[in-house]
Amino acid sequence: METCSIKDGSSVASSPISSPNISTLLKIKVLSWSKETGLPASVHVRVCNKSFNLHKTLLCTKSGYFKEREDQLSEIEIPQEFPGGAETFEKIMLFIYGCPTLIHPFNIAGLRCAAQFLEMTEQHSTGNLCERFDLYLNQVVLQNWDDTLVVLKKCQDLLPWSEDLLIVSRCIESLAFTACMEILDPERRREKPVVMLEGLVNQPWEYTTVEKIINQDTWIKDLTDLPFEFFRQVIGSLRRQGMKERYVSPLIVFYASKSVIPEGQSNTDILQRALDLLLTRDKAYRFVPVGFYFACLAHNLKHETVLKLQDQIVSLLHIAHTENFIYPKAGNGQVAFSQELLTMESLFSTYVSTESERHLTSSPSNMRVGKLWDVYLSRLPYDQEMKTTRFIELIETVPMSFRESHDQLYLAVNAFLQVHTTIYQEEKGSICSYLNSQKLSQATSLQLVKNEQMPLRLVVQALFIQQLNTHQAFKDCSDSFRFTNSADFSGSVVPSSRPLTSQQSPCTDDETGARNRPLCFLMQKDATLDEYESTSFRIHNLEEQLVSLKKSLQSHNNQKKPTCLGKRSASRNKNTFGQVKTACIGSVSFTSQRNYANKLLRVLRRVILFGSRKTNRKTDESER
Repeated sequence: METCSIKDGSSVASSPISSPNISTLLKIKVLSWSKETGLPASVHVRVCNKSFNLHKTLLCTKSGYFKEREDQLSEIEIPQEFPGGAETFEKIMLFIYGCPTLIHPFNIAGLRCAAQFLEMTEQHSTGNLCERFDLYLNQVVLQNWDDTLVVLKKCQDLLPWSEDLLIVSRCIESLAFTACMEILDPERRREKPVVMLEGLVNQPWEYTTVEKIINQDTWIKDLTDLPFEFFRQVIGSLRRQGMKERYVSPLIVFYASKSVIPEGQSNTDILQRALDLLLTRDKAYRFVPVGFYFACLAHNLKHETVLKLQDQIVSLLHIAHTENFIYPKAGNGQVAFSQELLTMESLFSTYVSTESERHLTSSPSNMRVGKLWDVYLSRLPYDQEMKTTRFIELIETVPMSFRESHDQLYLAVNAFLQVHTTIYQEEKGSICSYLNSQKLSQATSLQLVKNEQMPLRLVVQALFIQQLNTHQAFKDCSDSFRFTNSADFSGSVVPSSRPLTSQQSPCTDDETGARNRPLCFLMQKDATLDEYESTSFRIHNLEEQLVSLKKSLQSHNNQKKPTCLGKRSASRNKNTFGQVKTACIGSVSFTSQRNYANKLLRVLRRVILFGSRKTNRKTDESER
């Protein structure tokens, strides 16, 4: 019996080992045996529509199957379920006639199953084929990763014989043991550690990235290429042999990603079974990126599985990425109540409920979740069918205390208003009332002021906040000049009630904040008395212009709607910033309101331009 082992990891689709014409060899051996013994080939055997004329004596000596049918051996038909078919039967017959045939991993599984079917055991003949094939499996195949993988894949077509003979289980245990050794690496043969999913936790989930990880290690790629039932058994064996879950869980994720996540390869049944394999282990959750769970939600899974996925997403929502969120598709019905939006709304609502019970509303994780939700809202494909009340519900999904900045919320509001250009001013005011001008960055505030979709009241608030910020910046810089220059500036600086220390300098991050720091540092460097007096004079003039504009606006209101004066006290209330607002502000025509807003904007630009000119002058002086 000649043997061969696969060392190059050849494909199992077809054997790379060339073999002679088996049918011709068998006919030659039968004729030779007839001449040597003088006995005719008296048994007619039919296997899978192929007939063989064989000798009764040899068949009964080697095979218990034929010996039991010795009385009816003149003509016998082998059942269709004979493992390996007619080709394997021919190879078995060659062994019976004493002809050495090449054995290799591509045919050993079929030969072993066929020998068992024909009952070719030691009970009927010493050194029979069953024992010889088992010896080859144990001493050759199972000692090599590639050979074991080839045999295991061949067993797929030989079920249930290959399982009953423990060929499958032996191959699986061998693969699992080799994988464990690959992880442990006792001989330190690996140049770098096994790459798993830790590096993907803080990154968007992309199949191309996962594919690169899979291809880095051959053993991972080989395991994820197995049929699912074999893969499931390998995972069970890995866990029994003690492999840590931080290595086992990623294998399941790789398998699911490779088999069902890419477009064109969707197989919900395999994904469902893979997730069942993953979600049975509590320890597996923290080793799986949240982006993978989002990708799985796009498939039609069982309700119980969806609930488990959502639980894991909620626990990891603060490290999620908006690229992995599920979005409604434009044109596929109403966006307001699409399945994707309802699922995302449910996830964030569950997170908010959980955090509210823990009383951690101002934690960094909650602030990130609030920003993620606003980004999601800003990217929705809004349509005309979504009502204002529904959009307000979406805004209120995450409480305002979760929003450290309102920049993304402004983008969401603007995206909604760009689609709903004909809604009433009352509805527009209701939506924009959730925007806090104090939580907008300078760049976003400037965008808001220029946006004609924004209500005038919000524009004025944004301008007023920018004016206060600018005034405070100059005031803080004034204090910094006094701190950095010990000389007295006659009539320019109002003495402080107490001396400032180095820790109390208004230019420090603790006092002025990140918003005022660039301007403070700009004017603190190389400041002189003349520059400071010029700045103070300029600010005073700008403030006078702002006051004049406000008086002009009030005078215009009085002339336009005198009847509103009597109602002012009754309609006066406080907005979210503590400013007084009246019911008469909406009585001014939109064109005149926009003109006054533009004047205020020009004043603000002059303040910014003045600071930038000073910066340029400082740069030129330093270059000289």
